[in-house]
Amino acid sequence: MAKLLITDDAAFMRMTLKKMVTDAGYEVVGEAENGQQAVDLYSEHRPDLVTMDITMPEMNGIDALDKIKSLDPKAKVVMCSAMGQQNMVVDAIQKGAIDFIVKPFDENRIKEALEKALSR
Repeated sequence: MAKLLITDDAAFMRMTLKKMVTDAGYEVVGEAENGQQAVDLYSEHRPDLVTMDITMPEMNGIDALDKIKSLDPKAKVVMCSAMGQQNMVVDAIQKGAIDFIVKPFDENRIKEALEKALSR
């Protein structure tokens, strides 16, 4: 069973995503509400995959992606973004994110993105 770290500053989004991924058979090993927490939890748990919101307080998702990739170049990160953040999504993909999921979350799209990311 793949282990996931969920990162989003909105508790409701973390809860929604956690339910979808656990229903799909994944284990959530941590939840972060900002990029710095995501980096710290990644170091601690070394999950198989990270879902990363882009816009967050303290450290945004792009900076957190950079730090996680510097800790582990093979880290698998799927970015989560609201509509209208296309430039940031492109930046994240160029910096090593595997895929992106648009909010509001669609359960089938989440499963597809996770399967794609974990198969790499």
